[in-house]
Amino acid sequence: MSAETVVINEVGLRDGLQNQPTPVPTEGKCRLAELLVDAGVRHMEATSFVSPKAVPQMADAGELIASLPRPDEVEYAALIPNEKGYERALEAGVRSVNVVLSATDTMNRKNIRMSLDETREVCKRIIARAHADGVRAHGYVAVAFECPYEGKVPLERVVDLTGEMFDNGADEVIIADTIGAAAPTAVYEGFTALASRFDVARLSAHLHDTRALALANSWAALQAGVRRFDSSIGGLGGCPFAPGAAGNTATEDLVLMLEQCGYRTGIDVPRLLDAVNLAAELTGRELGGRMLPWFLTRNKACAGDTDARAQSG
Repeated sequence: MSAETVVINEVGLRDGLQNQPTPVPTEGKCRLAELLVDAGVRHMEATSFVSPKAVPQMADAGELIASLPRPDEVEYAALIPNEKGYERALEAGVRSVNVVLSATDTMNRKNIRMSLDETREVCKRIIARAHADGVRAHGYVAVAFECPYEGKVPLERVVDLTGEMFDNGADEVIIADTIGAAAPTAVYEGFTALASRFDVARLSAHLHDTRALALANSWAALQAGVRRFDSSIGGLGGCPFAPGAAGNTATEDLVLMLEQCGYRTGIDVPRLLDAVNLAAELTGRELGGRMLPWFLTRNKACAGDTDARAQSG
């Protein structure tokens, strides 16, 4: 029996970098994308067409889209906050867009200065325009488990908003634990409920490691049938609405877990670590998933064994 495939969508270039204080030049982002593609990544959220004043790190969105490596091999997506952003993305040549709907009214108002109902209408219009233009459209349901302002989010609301996204024409809906507050039981319950109503092949999980539960939550989603996941190289990221947030699920951790458990990702872990090193260099931060110390120690030990055999030979 062949191994099941799990699709990894790398979000480090957008979600990972957007709040980093050190400006990362377009050329550096392209080098990072190149290393990720070399490692086998074929799905990537590359940027966001937001106001450059609001998010300076994304000011080069159009230039970056035009410069990304091997566009024929990779689905590069862009996050779109409003219709003006959609028009900029379309002009830049984006062929896959992501819209975001927070599951609570307060989070929408704090994040994009629109009410929940206003955001629903904007997402609906952007998805419709994308389909008319032959562009793929994905919808995020953010703070799907807990909101930093309104607390626990009712599962029924998440199910309803997911259904609305699909009814509007979304090709895929990503369920996001935006502040990293969920536990594996909640993740399993949530995705099981969603999978009973919708095609699980069109559902994806976006998880944060704020409480060191990202991998456990990924496993819970996997057991509920999810085969599509967002992750970020080196664990880059973090939510400005969750003080102390540790960032997204580290791509290298997620890929290692999946491959050891018999799933196929098409991604090479050792080559991913080249991207981790570059991301650390570009941001001026120490980065790397929980597997990194083990991997480096193992490689050092293997190199020592090789040297010893060479000397004894």
